[in-house]
Amino acid sequence: MDAEAQDSFREFVEHRSSALLKTAVLLSGGDRHTAEDLLQNALIKMAGRWHRIDEPESYVRQILYRQQISRWRLKWPRRELSVAEPPEARADADASSAAELRLVMRGALARLTARQRTVLVLRYFEDLPEAEVARILGCSVGTVRSTTHRSLARLRTLAPELAALSGGDTRQPPAHDCTPVEVRP
Repeated sequence: MDAEAQDSFREFVEHRSSALLKTAVLLSGGDRHTAEDLLQNALIKMAGRWHRIDEPESYVRQILYRQQISRWRLKWPRRELSVAEPPEARADADASSAAELRLVMRGALARLTARQRTVLVLRYFEDLPEAEVARILGCSVGTVRSTTHRSLARLRTLAPELAALSGGDTRQPPAHDCTPVEVRP
């Protein structure tokens, strides 16, 4: 890699690594050390091909997703669960409820399978359409839909407190309400 390419690669890493690390943390189930390893390996793979890459952001994200898929396909997956205890003293209500929501969500995501977690991260954090998620994961759109549905249902089961913390009900409203209403004059 020549000096100009090294400078552009360093600039890319400097400006985009924090956003990429957030994605890697979500993909790894909240384990920051695993996420850092995931991102570092992706950047190493990208550095060797830097001069041929047109869209570095999408390229490195694709590497992250594929590495995560490879991790869940391992014969003996490593099962580690990161647990963070919320602080005893609360600074203010808004900051503490946001922190509590993040902790509950991180814990619930960590208890999902790697495949479920990856589908949810791609669909809701990365905001990718189902067809794009299916292309990245190498499966059908129907598989993405069913995995998303099952993953959200499992999240609701694992962390029912998310509805109270987020200020709303996480259950789907009924399609129509046929309850008769009594009208009194």
